[in-house]
Amino acid sequence: MKLGYTILYVEDVKTTLDFYQKAFGLATRFLHESGSYGELETGATALAFSSRQLMTQLKKNPATADPRSPCFEIALVTQDVPAAVARATAAGAQLIQQPEQMPWGQTVAYVADLDGFLVEICTAVGG
Repeated sequence: MKLGYTILYVEDVKTTLDFYQKAFGLATRFLHESGSYGELETGATALAFSSRQLMTQLKKNPATADPRSPCFEIALVTQDVPAAVARATAAGAQLIQQPEQMPWGQTVAYVADLDGFLVEICTAVGG
């Protein structure tokens, strides 16, 4: 078995895809003609988004994200965390935690996306 995709429930899929492109440089892989589902080009495993409205129509009860009380985070790896944080916040991300050197050598920062999902911006573990 392998992880195929992770889906986050958002208010507006197209707006979210545009934000992730501007904030993190991720290209759109797919956007359904309805605008209710889309995926980003992130390698083998896609980061996908579905509208909360669609999930409600499918009899789900999607909650909204809260970056101050997260239950989930996305980790994006880069060699230059401060520059990536600056790009993300310039695109509208909310700064949650400035870049910080961790005891195990990794540099880590946190921002929240437009829907409140926590995004870790970090260097690779062990390098």
